[in-house]
Amino acid sequence: MNKPVPHTPGRPALELRGVRRVFEVGPQTLEVLKGVDLKVAEGEVVALVGPSGSGKSTLLHIAGLLESPSEGDVLIGGVSCRGLNERGRTRIRRDELGFVYQFHHLLPEFTALDNVVLPQLIKGRPKREAQAFARDLLTRLGLGERLEHRPPRLSGGEQQRVAIARALANRPRLLLADEPTGNLDPKTARHVFEELVSLARSENVAALIATHNLALAGKMDRAVLVHDGKLIDGRELVR
Repeated sequence: MNKPVPHTPGRPALELRGVRRVFEVGPQTLEVLKGVDLKVAEGEVVALVGPSGSGKSTLLHIAGLLESPSEGDVLIGGVSCRGLNERGRTRIRRDELGFVYQFHHLLPEFTALDNVVLPQLIKGRPKREAQAFARDLLTRLGLGERLEHRPPRLSGGEQQRVAIARALANRPRLLLADEPTGNLDPKTARHVFEELVSLARSENVAALIATHNLALAGKMDRAVLVHDGKLIDGRELVR
């Protein structure tokens, strides 16, 4: 896949402002994030790179409201999330965010179609409408003939495609992905990544994707590197 035409920034879907994260480890204080600032615009695909233990997952957890920063603020669609109670954070995660993990975490007793329909039903979408959109997403991901297959009958790449469709089922503002192709062989990883980026662009979803794969990172709109608790421009790293 060729490097995409640089994305023209729209409205920020995600903003991190002065985010710090400090952990108390016995008598010691470990500062993982040291005042991180980041903006990801609608329809923009950004790679988050850095060595293991650098704080990539912590940053994603904070961006996804799964963890609170020690200091700073997270804004989703321009709205501050500081001070929200757990109910408010859960609502934003349900309505505004989509998550893709290294392991697909599909429900094994349900079909591929059902795995994508269920989050829509939880949000309150009518079943017929949810099924139609799930079919559309899965078909666009090349799974039109596999809708009624349960996860154990799908390959690793197919399972991850279902997980991507599930993450996009509620039309989130922001997609957060943590090593989404890390368990796949290189060829399958490339194809799944291309489909993820294509869908994010067509749905105008902002995406922040943590990856160790510098070749894939170089195909995104831009890359940021977690280094010593800060974010720096990663374009030289992925050239």
